[in-house]
Amino acid sequence: MPDTKKDIISQLRKDILLWEGFKPPATAGADTFGLGPLESAFPNDIFPTGTIHEMICPTPEQAAATGGFMSGLLASLMNHESACLWIGTTRKLFPPALMAFDVEPDRVIFVDLQREKDVLWAMEEALKCEGLAAVVAEVREISFMQSRRLQLAVENSKVTGFILRNDPRKLGTNTCVARWQISSLPSELEDGLPGVGFPRWQVELLRVRNGNPGCWRLEWMDGHFVPVDEKTNIHELQKRQAG
Repeated sequence: MPDTKKDIISQLRKDILLWEGFKPPATAGADTFGLGPLESAFPNDIFPTGTIHEMICPTPEQAAATGGFMSGLLASLMNHESACLWIGTTRKLFPPALMAFDVEPDRVIFVDLQREKDVLWAMEEALKCEGLAAVVAEVREISFMQSRRLQLAVENSKVTGFILRNDPRKLGTNTCVARWQISSLPSELEDGLPGVGFPRWQVELLRVRNGNPGCWRLEWMDGHFVPVDEKTNIHELQKRQAG
């Protein structure tokens, strides 16, 4: 194939990834979400913003774990003093708990509605607001057409959306860039210290557009995500050096 055709195809692939919300490869010192090896699951090794993520929460425990993990993501999205809109019908999130993940509760606007169809309408309208960093909506299910409307909204505004779904029996095809499922893991106490350890999660990417699904274990420590396996290796090395 002539170089000209190869260049055209290569450029088309880059353009398609960019239209789908995937940024070009990061330059040295560029901001990341600190997800470690998990970020390699996405095209260009970059967490996709300006698109819709689907979070599966089949149990109350997983919903709580997902809320914590998402708070860490929101901390990165809201690092320029922007706001987030959180929409639902049965709010269970305790706003002051967001401070544990470096998110100021007064920068999260909660919208409580009675009907689920109003939640999706409010999310679509909110995603059109370029001044927001992110929009979170809690719903039971979403159709392909509804997800398409949300995707069209973020393609113009570049706002990142999260859909928290609590009915895994109706997982159909949609336009979300990734489908996540988060579970809590037992924390680990630091040697000789009382209390509880840092929050840990098992993070599963069930589906990711143009990427590689997988499963990772992460911990939130000192304001950022740390791969559990990496931290364990560091602790083992420190113990051997001390011995």
